[in-house]
Amino acid sequence: GALAVSLAFPLVLVPHLGLIRTGLLFGLMNAAVAVWALWLFRHELQHLKAHVTACLVVMCTLGAGFVGAEQITTLAEDHFYQDRVVFTATTPYQRIVVTNGRGGHRLFLNGNLQFAERDEYRYHEALVHPVMSAHGAPKKVAVLGGGDGMAVREILKYPGVESVTLVELDPAMTNLFSQQPALKRLNGDALLSPKVHVVNADAFQWLDKSTDMFDIIIVDFPDPTNFSIGKLYTNSFYALLDQHLSASGYAVIQTTSPLVARRSYWTVVSTLESVGLKTAPYHANVPSFGEWGFVVAGRRPFSPTMQTGALPAGLRFLDAQILPLLFDFPVDMARVPAPVNRLSNQELVHSYEQEWGKVLR
Repeated sequence: GALAVSLAFPLVLVPHLGLIRTGLLFGLMNAAVAVWALWLFRHELQHLKAHVTACLVVMCTLGAGFVGAEQITTLAEDHFYQDRVVFTATTPYQRIVVTNGRGGHRLFLNGNLQFAERDEYRYHEALVHPVMSAHGAPKKVAVLGGGDGMAVREILKYPGVESVTLVELDPAMTNLFSQQPALKRLNGDALLSPKVHVVNADAFQWLDKSTDMFDIIIVDFPDPTNFSIGKLYTNSFYALLDQHLSASGYAVIQTTSPLVARRSYWTVVSTLESVGLKTAPYHANVPSFGEWGFVVAGRRPFSPTMQTGALPAGLRFLDAQILPLLFDFPVDMARVPAPVNRLSNQELVHSYEQEWGKVLR
């Protein structure tokens, strides 16, 4: 019984009910057990009516909280976030919150900032354009994660791209960013392009089953804050990734801050190299995140383009002069010894918690 409940809590109850409703449900169950115990020992107990009344009051209070859990969550979030909350949703995979303020819209997943409208262009230009411009003529592109469509927006700036496959676990994300007017505007209606095919699936499982090959694969997962996400940064996952790259193809992986989480960043690099991929680490400054890291990986060496015409017109951050500088690391972000992240050890999740924990305490 205890094992069943332990498994049901993270796998069934929290994904479908949310953390608050799940907590209240367990409270109701405990109160029901108390009522049952009162009934069993009704002949031995004094003040039985008072005990039963107290239990019923508790159950009614918990029941009211269960029904109004969404309102309770909304009130709490209104105080938690700096800007006005304009959208919330609890899905089987995550809590989605969108806020709007002076700096524009911000997206939070499980309380963690994913982008800020005022500077997201820096992040997404740095994520997409180094590999796209260096490849020369990418036709088939995959995006793993990135359900907000921002990376897809940047990819579609290359007219030679014939197809983009977006693999996003949570359909609520792709629905939100393809239907909500203010958010569609941010990605330029990228998810509605006829070139874009949206697949709502677990990227690990999708790669394992798919036979498609790609010229470019953009990996834009959330940071490895837990083991479920951490598996997407393991050597097992990167070995699968390699199988879907064309001979001249490149993958690029968003990692974490090489300044704040230096060992974690270089763990990703070591893990990619452990499956035989050549890497080209780089970083960019995104004010909302600070110094942020990325890694290019492929079967052939990578060199960033220095040709002015290789980058699309109208970029707000990158140009042919700035691009090569992203691949230079100052001393405080330079490479350090780092382990390989495996499914059997999940080293990255542990180091990520330790390094970011020092900053967030």
